[in-house]
Amino acid sequence: MASQGTTPALLLFLTLMVLSQVGTSLAGGIAIYWGQNGNEGTLTSTCATGNYAYVNIAFLYIFGNGQTPQIDLAGHCSASSGGCTSISTDITNCQNSGIKVMLSIGGASGSYSLSSTADAQSVADYLWNNFLGGSSSSRPLGDAVLDGIDFDIESGSNQYYDDLARSLSAYSNQGKKVYLTAAPQCIYPDNYLNTALSTGLFDYVWVQFYNNPSCEYSSGDVSNLLNSWSTWTSSVTANQIFMGLPAASGAAGSGFVPADVLNSQVLPVIKSSSNYGGVMLWNKYYDDQSGYSSSIKSNV
Repeated sequence: MASQGTTPALLLFLTLMVLSQVGTSLAGGIAIYWGQNGNEGTLTSTCATGNYAYVNIAFLYIFGNGQTPQIDLAGHCSASSGGCTSISTDITNCQNSGIKVMLSIGGASGSYSLSSTADAQSVADYLWNNFLGGSSSSRPLGDAVLDGIDFDIESGSNQYYDDLARSLSAYSNQGKKVYLTAAPQCIYPDNYLNTALSTGLFDYVWVQFYNNPSCEYSSGDVSNLLNSWSTWTSSVTANQIFMGLPAASGAAGSGFVPADVLNSQVLPVIKSSSNYGGVMLWNKYYDDQSGYSSSIKSNV
């Protein structure tokens, strides 16, 4: 029972104050790319760190335009000889821990493009049957059903990725939701992914705020980084936007943000964005070397 001095108006005010504090302190998640270095540990051990909420398996680097799709997991296993099917257990382990696991298509070095709407549908069908909820006799990562597809398109043509997004999204109607994520460069709009992002179908967009001096952190100056963040969060329709960063200074040519700077000068600002989702890191190998995710996790 409220004391005589506690009016309903005061109770309402106090309740709103508590809710506002909860709203501004909700934690985001960390996304990590895994698969491009055999010395970064297994997928199971990656998820067991407890540092990551999302893992992008990288990369399906050949697809489209009549090519036979190929996945490259560097030193982990050889998919071409059927040697990566055991990763199915790892994927399930991660998902059982509440971690979403996506297949990333594209990458900085690959051979990929889409030649038509029909080609986009064909690639979507391949992804559905070989990595998602469909069925195939030759699933490269075994029977585990991935949570979605990550678009990391950095070369080739920029056409028909909107069609690919629509075709993949449509498969959500057959049962388990197909999450769509993307990793555009921070220069807005992104040359390769703008039309796809314009569909409004993407759940998570982890913008690469590195290797692009005009929209990244540089020598103690966070202004370009924060200005670019503001542009992305106000311009792109997606459930959540993430700040994509190198996990160590050697992980990218430029744009590394020291953990103390991120914690004190960047995260307090970007977490006020209504569509803030967290931080994406490239990549697990470099994170192992630097301990970056452990240094920022409590503040993300």
